[in-house]
Amino acid sequence: MGLSRITLENFRNHAATTLGETAHFNLLVGENGAGKTNLIEALSLLGPGRGLRRANLGELGRRTAPDAAPLAFAIGASLTEAGAVTARLGTYSEPGQSGRRLVRINGAPASAARLAEWLALTWLTPAMDGLFTDSAGARRRFIDRMALAIAPDHAREVSAFETALRERARLLESGGDPRWLEALEHRAAAHGAALARTRAELVQRLADELSALPSEPFARPLLTYRPGGPMEEGALAEALARGRARDRAAGRALTGPQRDELEVRMAGSGQLAAACSTGEQKAMLIAITLAHSALAAAGRPSVLLLDEVAAHLDPRRRAALLSRLAAGSAQVWMTGTELAPFAAIRDEAAVWQVSAGSAAPL
Repeated sequence: MGLSRITLENFRNHAATTLGETAHFNLLVGENGAGKTNLIEALSLLGPGRGLRRANLGELGRRTAPDAAPLAFAIGASLTEAGAVTARLGTYSEPGQSGRRLVRINGAPASAARLAEWLALTWLTPAMDGLFTDSAGARRRFIDRMALAIAPDHAREVSAFETALRERARLLESGGDPRWLEALEHRAAAHGAALARTRAELVQRLADELSALPSEPFARPLLTYRPGGPMEEGALAEALARGRARDRAAGRALTGPQRDELEVRMAGSGQLAAACSTGEQKAMLIAITLAHSALAAAGRPSVLLLDEVAAHLDPRRRAALLSRLAAGSAQVWMTGTELAPFAAIRDEAAVWQVSAGSAAPL
């Protein structure tokens, strides 16, 4: 299962690009700046959220000149199973509304959240290399994106929780009706408890997947979910009510899943990932990505997007990675500046040469 008949119109530097015959392995090869990452970013937008670059929608449409307004863009792809098309997914903007992303599933309008019901996406990019030294918020976003693999409506729970917290903060500041404040706290607690449960389940399932992996050639990470408050709805509502004075003074809620943390340590040494070497951090990040891809592949088409990953691995780890990917059920998309790192899978892969916003099969 995977994607085929992929089309891009006016997306980034791609005026009109089509990727037709796809395979289990799909390679995008070309010079830096040719538009390889733009192609896999387009695929990442066939799921909820802002894609692998977390870009504003106004940045996505192609510009005919540096100071020109972005054109309306469109991305489409077919879901296939055993060579048969099972669905058509699309996302696009409309002229003059570059800040609004629209979605169609089988030709009918749909919410972006519904895309997760059809397709599970996992990705790894060089920009993620600093995850373990980044903020706790970055790791929460990392968890929430992965959580869509086991709970397609998770994004709605996160959005509803954040909205309730913002409204509560405004009401605390203005000294509004206590009854409305209580209602907001119960609403926040309902959504907060739901998203916290999903995060905890995801981390546990990832930990189970990782526990079965050998520590070589990729460093095996140990994952721990540390909740930022009670995970039961009633207890969370009570904690929010008790913390009103403190939260009013702080200007934000100090208890709840908005303060959750993902702790990552390296198996064997027990050292925090943030204190490990750059190579060890990369190896652990790859291990987590592969574990998530294995989870995501259960029950839905699954696509794994790997940007410039092979070139940064030594031959032993590269061979191990390609072997793992070959054994998995997720369709794999990889980018690189040359074909040499992919020699082991070249004959079974679909390959495109990407150049100046176009792609031609090799």
